[in-house]
Amino acid sequence: MARMRAVDAAVLILEKEGATQAFGLPGAAINPFYSAMRAHGGIKHVLARHVEAASHMAEGYTRAAAGNIGVCIGTSGPAGTDMITGLYSASADSIPILCITGQAPVAKLHKEDFQAVDIASIAAPVSKWAVTVLEPAQVPGAFQKAFQLMRSGRPGPVLIDLPIDVQLAEIEFDIDTYEPLEVHRPTATRAQAEKAIAMLMAAERPLIVAGGGIVNADAADLLVEFAELTGIPVVPTLMGWGTIPDDHPLHAGMVGLQTSHRYGNATMLEADFVLGIGNRWANRHTGGIETYTKGRTFVHVDIEPTQIGRVFAPDFGIVSDAGAALAAFLEVVRDLVEERPLPDRGEWAARVQERKRTLLRKTDFDNVPIKPQRVYQEMNAAFGNDARYVTTIGLSQIQAAQLLHVFKPRHWINAGQAGPLGWTLPAALGVATADPDGTVVALSGDYDFQFLIEELAVGAQFNIPYIHVVVNNSYLGLIRQAQRQFDMDYYVQLSFENINSPELGVYGVDHLKVAEGLGCKAIRVTEPGKLGAAFAEAKKLRDEHRVPVLVEVILERVTNVSMGLEIDSVNEFEELADSVVHAPTAIAALSPAAAGAAEYESAGSAR
Repeated sequence: MARMRAVDAAVLILEKEGATQAFGLPGAAINPFYSAMRAHGGIKHVLARHVEAASHMAEGYTRAAAGNIGVCIGTSGPAGTDMITGLYSASADSIPILCITGQAPVAKLHKEDFQAVDIASIAAPVSKWAVTVLEPAQVPGAFQKAFQLMRSGRPGPVLIDLPIDVQLAEIEFDIDTYEPLEVHRPTATRAQAEKAIAMLMAAERPLIVAGGGIVNADAADLLVEFAELTGIPVVPTLMGWGTIPDDHPLHAGMVGLQTSHRYGNATMLEADFVLGIGNRWANRHTGGIETYTKGRTFVHVDIEPTQIGRVFAPDFGIVSDAGAALAAFLEVVRDLVEERPLPDRGEWAARVQERKRTLLRKTDFDNVPIKPQRVYQEMNAAFGNDARYVTTIGLSQIQAAQLLHVFKPRHWINAGQAGPLGWTLPAALGVATADPDGTVVALSGDYDFQFLIEELAVGAQFNIPYIHVVVNNSYLGLIRQAQRQFDMDYYVQLSFENINSPELGVYGVDHLKVAEGLGCKAIRVTEPGKLGAAFAEAKKLRDEHRVPVLVEVILERVTNVSMGLEIDSVNEFEELADSVVHAPTAIAALSPAAAGAAEYESAGSAR
């Protein structure tokens, strides 16, 4: 057996487990770990400017491709507490990241040593496991267990805290005989699949709700195959967006109070049966439970047992990995097809798609200042089907989900549950690190952009290319809209006259100067007719300089975005589209598949 420092064993385990991309900041208490990374050379590293940002970079990296696990590294004390928001975001959205912190020596942990904090206790509520390793010989086992936990059941983050003396101590360790622990994921039984499919076949107007668990299971192909075989329309959740392409004839639109389509909500309200796979029934999706569930039967599939019945009691629940459940459903349906034709869903699918052609929101505005709807219209045209969109929360995210299009899994990367401001920029850097040649497009309001704006320098230093669209109304727009019910506009304005940039008027922060000062390229757009050219120029600058490129769009100050408290009563504040002429990049306008859905004949009925 080889004798080595505990940190050398830890780094070798990272390499063997396939976690070879780290984001972080060195410091005195974690320097031994950095020395091990330097010695072995198998871990790539990006130096963040803030440890919270490093945790979001790790999350973006994980989300970009199946099997990825981003690693966030920081020193003792505030580095660990800075990671808490990243752990919360990852935990809430079921994303595995590994956070590693340095710590004071074991003998000093109870003496209030400099930067000694019980980070394991602080992190425990927002991670699958958080541990301070007190014995050097337990370091390999701690890392081995961490990877098993991150990958088993409902995925999630882990924090390992390493006292500096534990890092430096020598142990016996043999990497050649190391093997990852077996990962456990529950699997639907044949009997469960048969019952679920029997309930599905008995319905007249069934829907599939496709959640983020399908993305985590890398099972989008199985979902599409299942939908096509049965002819049943699919509603992706915000976290499941991209599991079925937006232009697929069976894509029914998204449902919810905010990030939804008019046609998606209308279809849900007409459905009589819903099969939810890998979803949580999040409140922004369901709205009021009585409205959402009335007149409908529900089957719920989730990998986490405690999710079944958490929001409402389904008529039948199955604890299973989403991919395993879909495989079981497909097996049952194929057996049924051999016995008899499946129910004909062609008429139901056609009605679903007719709504996609008629229940549209207008985007073709020519106003100056620019209306945000026009921005998303032009983004659809500029970035096409391969764009990976990255965003967090705010009116920008809500309206983007209403108007943008996503065609592939892991191409809508969104902090769905926690929604921390500042998440977008570092998460986009993580995504672009994983996919440096892809079309990565971040979307922020001005406030989200300002939270961790210093991370633009990371993209410049490490040549991480992506495009960041900032829609600037110099407002906390979502909070302003929420304050309407209190008849106030209180501490939500970001506007001021910048003495160094008088050309901005009241729009305050000169984001172009900041971006350029941090080593990036930047473009400002004030007229809607120039958006297309700006996006084209941004792509050229990105490819030429291999740095982040900012496209700032000066918006009208106040826009109220479609939302409500129930899925049957979403408020529409703007004029609606009379036809696709007023929404020229709507799916109905772009896709022959969607436009011709009335002629769609389900594979099930054909058999």
